[in-house]
Amino acid sequence: MTDQLQTVLAAIDAANSADPRMDEGRPEALLYGERMSAELDRLFPEASEPLRIAARGQHVERWKLARSSYPEGRAGYLAWRRAQAVHHAEVVSSLMQDAGYGPEDIEIAGRMLRKEGIKRDPQVQALEDVICFVFLKWYFTPFAAKHSPEKVLDIVVKTARKMSADARARVLQDFDLPAELAAAFQ
Repeated sequence: MTDQLQTVLAAIDAANSADPRMDEGRPEALLYGERMSAELDRLFPEASEPLRIAARGQHVERWKLARSSYPEGRAGYLAWRRAQAVHHAEVVSSLMQDAGYGPEDIEIAGRMLRKEGIKRDPQVQALEDVICFVFLKWYFTPFAAKHSPEKVLDIVVKTARKMSADARARVLQDFDLPAELAAAFQ
């Protein structure tokens, strides 16, 4: 790991340590970033530095833009998600610049965080695949416990749709899903 990469990851972790929300007794965004890095290492061990940074910074300072500040419903949710993506990209870009990264690497990481080129850019797609694996591995069960079977199936279908064919196949290997949910990944 280069000194630049270590510097940026430490800066992201420092920012995320300020998250007032807790998960397993730790700041939620910090834990999420660590989970993203762990899944990236598992799924894409040869990932580029911009992809490693984007994965760790996927939810950097997420708590600063409250969902409640946006209108209810799908349009409000999508506006919040877009604002989050821009915010994450801006924070990560600044941290990368402070660590001495050049404009090209900064732009690549920003594109990934803004999800520009999903299904077309292999690095953007790799980040999306990691996001989906992190959701399935750590957040799906608590989500499913709070929602109807119809809502759970809808989210699983939407998750699968975002993933690459390779990632969908890997889900079927890595997770023991009920038949109705597994069908979404086939």
